[in-house]
Parts: sequence; structure tokens; C-alpha cells
Amino acid sequence: MSRIVVLGSGAWGTALALAFHRRGGHQITLWSHSDEEANQISAARENTLFLPGFPLPEDLAVTSGFERLAEAEIIVSVIPSEFLRPTLLRVRKHLHNGQFVLSATKGVENNTYFRMTEVISETLEPAGLLLSIGALSGPSFALEVAQGQPTAVTVAFSDPQIAALFQQEFSSETLRLYTSTDVIGVELGGALKNVIAIAAGVAAGMGLGYNSAAALMTRGIAEITRLAVACGGLRETLGGLSGVGDLVLTCTGSLSRNRTVGQALGQGRSLPEILESLGGKVAEGVLTTRAALGLARQHNIEMPITEQMELILDEGKDPREAIRDLMLRPGKHEQH
Repeated sequence: MSRIVVLGSGAWGTALALAFHRRGGHQITLWSHSDEEANQISAARENTLFLPGFPLPEDLAVTSGFERLAEAEIIVSVIPSEFLRPTLLRVRKHLHNGQFVLSATKGVENNTYFRMTEVISETLEPAGLLLSIGALSGPSFALEVAQGQPTAVTVAFSDPQIAALFQQEFSSETLRLYTSTDVIGVELGGALKNVIAIAAGVAAGMGLGYNSAAALMTRGIAEITRLAVACGGLRETLGGLSGVGDLVLTCTGSLSRNRTVGQALGQGRSLPEILESLGGKVAEGVLTTRAALGLARQHNIEMPITEQMELILDEGKDPREAIRDLMLRPGKHEQH
């Protein structure tokens, strides 16, 4: 039996805790950043704020304390990107050498432009911790994972034996894991597709059709792939679950928060109003857009869709002008 702590009690963290518990053979703890939230979830035996309608089994612990972190063999980090670094600084003295840390957050840190595993490494290793750090990503809406609907994702560690260990520990009849050693590609595919999902939502909100959506998704994966490869990822990874698979889901699925944000922007609503309406849930693509462009500039990579999304999000550009400017770019030869 593995002792697993899921760090972060949002919808995705709660869904993963339920999926791991459903698989059986593990001691599962869901960790919340605040006493109030942990007590509320524990008392209700349900995450009524972020994932209502899914009772938590009695032996699935919920805590804001640190004892279970110290005992854990596996820590699954599901903290939103903007809060990851301060959370790790808060908990790191309770961790120990030899633990496995799996990042399931799909984002890029602002200012540093670090992937989540890089944030984890930079934050924890100076504290003298020797940890194995990897990433989990793929097409996976929290609601459907919580429902037990069949889902396939990718788990990536630089050491293939560790990736295979996680595949064995987490796979079940409802959650299928594929392994990879391309941590960079898996993380960037999962993070950057959120930006393209905002673009797809903008197009939908403007009333554009399937042609426009297909064009945005296809050219979107092209610019994601360019950046991922420039950062050291593998082109093949972006053709898999954590690339094309996650992109298609997030750009077309009605459960996508990033697509929802884009759709509201395309309908003329303001960004602050849209984010307020999410009720505390996070649309990672809003922050990732700026970080992705910073990373792209470091590597001299062109990302025209991402650039237009930044102008809409940060400068209030009219979505119709953004789409027009994309269409009027100089002609190109199609290549990645």
C-alpha cells in the first residue's frame, strides 16, 4: 500500500483523490491550504464548493495539517500555478528525501516562465531534499474522472522505471496511464493548450463555425509544438494524449473553463466579470498566456494565436480584430 497525499483540494485534486481511492490499495489524503476548507470538506464528506455531488469515502482523509505529508511516499501536486511556489515553501520542511512528487498542474509560472516541475525542483531541492519529480497530463475533465468515466493520461518521469511504477500504482479500469520520459513535452502540451482553448472559445462566442475551430486547433498545436521542441521536448509527444488529445478536449468540451472564458470574451463580456463568475475556480490559460509568450521570446519562437490572446486578455483588444489580424498575416508554407 502506498501513502499518497493529493496537494490541493480543488476540483481536479478532489477528482484525482477519488480516482486513486477507487483503484484501491492506497491510503489517500486530500490536503487543503486552509483549516476552514479542510474542515468543511471533511464534515460534509463532499467538496461542495469545487466538485459537488461526489461523496468522499470515509477512509479518504481530508486535512490542512502536515503529518500525512511527512508520512507520504507519493505527493501529487494539484496546486494552481500562481500559488504553487508559496505553498511549497510552506510545506517543504515537512517533506523528506526519497519521496516521489507528481505534478498534475497544467500551467507555466509567470515571471520565471518555469514549468511546474521546475518550480518544484527549484523550491524543494535547495532545502536539501532529494526527490523524484514528474508530471501527469492528458485529456481529463475533473467531473468525468470523478464520475469514473474511462480516461487516458500520460505520466512522465525522466527515469522510465519510475514512470512505469506510477503506471502500475495508478492505473485502473477507469484510469489508463501511458508512460513517457519527455517531461518537458508533456508539461508544455498540457499548459499551452489552455491558451488555444481560450482562442477556440472566443471563436465560438463570436458565432464562428467549425472551419474556424479546426483552423485554430490545428495551427494551435503547431505553435505549441514549436515552443515545446525549442525547450527540449519531443515533437512526437505533442501528437499524443498530452498534446493533441488534451487540446481537442479543452477546445471543444463544454466543461472546459478556459474555453468558457474565451466564449464569454467573444460575446463581449469583460475579463474581470468572467473570472468573478468562475466562483473561485481557476482558468489556468489566462495566466499561462503571458508566461507562454515570455518563454517563446526567450527561444525566439513565433506564436501568433497566443499573441492575439494576450492582446485580448491584457489590453482589451476586440476579439473580431484579433481574428481578422490572424487571417491577414502574411502567407506561409504549412510546416511545424
